[in-house]
Amino acid sequence: HPPLFCYIRRRPKSNHPMINTLYLPELREMLSADNAEGLRDFCEAIHPSRAAEFMAGLSPSESWQVIQHGVMEDRVDIFSFFGKDKQHEILETESIASVAAMVAELAPDDRVDLLQELEDDRLADLLKLLPVEERRDFQRLSQYPEGTAGAVMTTEIAKLSESLTIREALNEIGRQSETYETIYYLYIVDEEDHLRGLVSARQLLTGMKQPETLLHQVMETSLVTVDVLDDQEDVANQVAKMDLLAIPVVDNQHKLLGIITHDDVIDVVQEEATEDAHRIGAVDPLDESYLRTSVFTLTWKRGIWLAILFFFALLTAIAIREYETEIEKWVWLALFIPLIISSGGNSGSQSATLIITALSRGHISLSDWLRVVFRELIMGLLLGAGLAAMGLVASIFFVPASEAFINASLFVVPLTLLLVVICGTLTGSILPLLFEKLGWDPAMMSTPFVAGIVDILGILIYFKVATLFII
Repeated sequence: HPPLFCYIRRRPKSNHPMINTLYLPELREMLSADNAEGLRDFCEAIHPSRAAEFMAGLSPSESWQVIQHGVMEDRVDIFSFFGKDKQHEILETESIASVAAMVAELAPDDRVDLLQELEDDRLADLLKLLPVEERRDFQRLSQYPEGTAGAVMTTEIAKLSESLTIREALNEIGRQSETYETIYYLYIVDEEDHLRGLVSARQLLTGMKQPETLLHQVMETSLVTVDVLDDQEDVANQVAKMDLLAIPVVDNQHKLLGIITHDDVIDVVQEEATEDAHRIGAVDPLDESYLRTSVFTLTWKRGIWLAILFFFALLTAIAIREYETEIEKWVWLALFIPLIISSGGNSGSQSATLIITALSRGHISLSDWLRVVFRELIMGLLLGAGLAAMGLVASIFFVPASEAFINASLFVVPLTLLLVVICGTLTGSILPLLFEKLGWDPAMMSTPFVAGIVDILGILIYFKVATLFII
């Protein structure tokens, strides 16, 4: 099918599902006809990410059959762009011998992530078929706790002895480059693998003017490193802050264990962002993808937060019940309860979202708490004043004229809105900072949680103001 592949190469990139499905009939036709040459050309002619996109409509079994016609390098590259669910099903259901051959060629960090999701029996069978070095590497990396630098690092690193010359270093890199994940950074170690320094590939190339120069004479010694047990989010922030392509991972004796590359950092950022989004939305973070998580697990992860929020709503109802007499006497007060609750809850949710995001990106720290509180107080005053002005207009229409001009009833809603919005902005900013101080994830202070707290405070403020002004 030469015309098909030429057309694919010329076609601009698109994620529209209809475009991808245009090629499914051709792929299925080649599969049914066992067109090995056409399928091999498909695997070789298209960028792996695009090939995976074109196979999005195929079943995991069909996708596996397609990539079997490519060379091993193409199989690994295309497989790495499959979705996690498709990858997992392939590892669980396809021939264990063929799966093991491909798994052995995966990057160490990717291999650990995939194999840890397998059933124990399947994992044991597959590990037996892996080469000894890859099996030991998996066992070593899988020992590091989830969410740490060790769990996301790769051990495929370019390590060179400081006693090598630039010429010898280039020859060594040329000989082993296929086994390294990146060769832009070359790490200099001593005989016991203690990290001594770093040279870049550019330095080696420019250093060929003096090829007999020893590496320890040109290497950089002031290195940014992370400990193997450092939190992965802190590592990602460090890489982003320093604008690095990779960062070395060391143990407490400063031995080089691996590196974390920029693509791993992107995965960490996406994972942490997803986790924070779940927490902010009052959902316990999922351990697996949405479709692979059972309905009962999803129900539990959502239900526990709904139960907490139900408790806060119940407290709000109790607070309203305490003022039944006032509501019966001044019925118009009940009309503004939803307005008061929503204004306070929304302002608190906005502040919580801003502070949680700023904390996660390192834009603020605990030492900035006074500035943060002061800024939120000013914003609460400004926002509250704006809503109070609109509340005054609304009061003119809803407060009975006989009451509005006899006492200060017109000012109950505006003043309450001002106070509630200030309360919301302060609550939404202080609680995430408090969680950070306690060592908890600030995202646990979800926006619905903040809104629930502000709802209760809003009701109390509303009826206190009403009682004072009307009486």
